[in-house]
Amino acid sequence: MEELPVRERPARLRVGVVGAGRVGSVLGAALSRAGHDVTAASGVSDASRRRIAARLPGARVAEPPQVVADCDLVLLSVPDDALPALAAGLAELADAEGTLVAHTSGRYGHTVLDPLLRAGALPLALHPVMTFTGRDEDLSRLASCSFGVTSPDRLRPIAEALVVEMGGEPVWIPEERRGLYHAALAGAANHLVTLVAESAQLLGAAGVEHPGRMLGPLLGAALDNGLRLGTAGLSGPVVRGDAGTVARHLEELAAVSDEALAAYRSLARLTAVRALDSGLLKPDQAEALLAVLNGPAPGREDRRGQPE
Repeated sequence: MEELPVRERPARLRVGVVGAGRVGSVLGAALSRAGHDVTAASGVSDASRRRIAARLPGARVAEPPQVVADCDLVLLSVPDDALPALAAGLAELADAEGTLVAHTSGRYGHTVLDPLLRAGALPLALHPVMTFTGRDEDLSRLASCSFGVTSPDRLRPIAEALVVEMGGEPVWIPEERRGLYHAALAGAANHLVTLVAESAQLLGAAGVEHPGRMLGPLLGAALDNGLRLGTAGLSGPVVRGDAGTVARHLEELAAVSDEALAAYRSLARLTAVRALDSGLLKPDQAEALLAVLNGPAPGREDRRGQPE
């Protein structure tokens, strides 16, 4: 394989950020803290320009092709769907020879940057496994953050070193596994928030004044159990085989929310299957549970208990 050209660089890299949103501005600030010079950034919205001023004070605002041409390392921090077109456009418009170009998308590996590779750039995928709020604590959270890293083999040491410099932990993800990797993360993080919000709303409907206060200790313990013990950390009526309790849950949810009912059914089925496979649930218990979960929808009733 032909060696990729690498531009001669000083110990400190000139860093540019294309897409100074919540993620790009934080990673740029982390590289600055590590001793690199963040010299240029692009941002279209007023919010992005405010982030550049606040978090990347030494960076001048420039168009993306100019950011690529003037920097040794460029972070592309844009929505997943925009990344292929951005890479193709920069390959045509910017002098990318010898420039490290790293995107922050979870969905893609390094091959999405192939147009830039053909233009002489050095492609990296550095995905921080963290939710970013736009608040100041985002930067400190990188200290406990894993990064999904994918790159050509010869660039792996560089990619992993950059992650370590930002305070994160590099985790190698093969190119062909990026889709599965991202689906797993999105399913856990995004759906967890939805489930918590849904549970809080249902508790409010049940008369609980402060749902968050009630849920905090329970969910904290459940998350800890799941991370430490996996399926062995399960508790509740499904893993106990309490088909009658599950049936009552379905009745109650049917009275207030079709969406909550459907979600409960799907997740309870998955829980039952995992509990059965791990030996926590006996086959006859699983059969009774699945009969309830796969049965006809309970009749919807209004709050007075009368059919609608």
